Amino acid sequence: MTEQAGTAPQWQLVLILWGDKYGVDELNALIRQTVARASSAPRVVLISDRDRPGLLPQVVVRPFPEFFLRPEFCTGGCQAKLAMFEAGVVPDDLPAIYLDLDTLVLGDITALFSLAKTPQTIAIFQSALLPFGALGRALWRWTGGRRYARGNSSIVVYHPAHCGLIAVQFRALFDEHGGFGIRPMIADERFISWVAQPVMRAIPRSMAVKFPTEFMTPWRWLNYLRGALPWNRRRWAGLIAVTFPGLNLKGQDLAVQPEGFEFVDRKGRRLIWSDRTLGPLRRRTIDYYSALIAQDNTGESQ
Repeated sequence: MTEQAGTAPQWQLVLILWGDKYGVDELNALIRQTVARASSAPRVVLISDRDRPGLLPQVVVRPFPEFFLRPEFCTGGCQAKLAMFEAGVVPDDLPAIYLDLDTLVLGDITALFSLAKTPQTIAIFQSALLPFGALGRALWRWTGGRRYARGNSSIVVYHPAHCGLIAVQFRALFDEHGGFGIRPMIADERFISWVAQPVMRAIPRSMAVKFPTEFMTPWRWLNYLRGALPWNRRRWAGLIAVTFPGLNLKGQDLAVQPEGFEFVDRKGRRLIWSDRTLGPLRRRTIDYYSALIAQDNTGESQ
């Protein structure tokens, strides 16, 4: 992988990895696919808890601040991800897009920068009925922060120069309360949404989606109905990125499953791996990972 035509980076791709649940090969594959589809060259920044032998040489590795590597931050709440907002960790000269490692990048991810109406804007997935925007901001103000619109941080669009307050406030509140003293601190995405509510925006479902939210319901009939709607199929054909929920349901594992394979997650949501329920995304996923396998077999990079 080379920076496109040797040009200077125009943005930053930010990735975070702690522990050993993901191998360097998976990390490198995500980087290659994202850069290959981007319209401009990024600087790739990995926040890591250790050296990663075999990592692509162009990747800038930044060590985790010790504060964010506490064991209680590296579990389901993923507060360790807030390290991306710590001053001095990600360079603050360029805007950034953070991606979870289980992201399927199907198009030009830099299109997400169109969501940043100001340098202070932070864009993530919407995850609650209350939307980001005027209503969410008003309720946040009226209730003194007790009610607010929430999102999911599988993808984060932000500028490191304007978001340092998130890490500063989390550190201060953790020290003040001796732990997770207020409810928004129980998860990184809740805390981001709460602290930065005035500047939050939702990533439109026309651009990117979370796989379980978009394609899994508790009812087979609803999966089939959603897959039959022509406007859904058109939208899915144009998605830039899809994020998967992690080790229990990886895109590369799905890609090799037979037509009709079913999976039920811990929330009772059902996946039916078929063209009828997933429309064009099933073939796009298979093609994506087939290309990665071919690339690994030939030793070539895109």
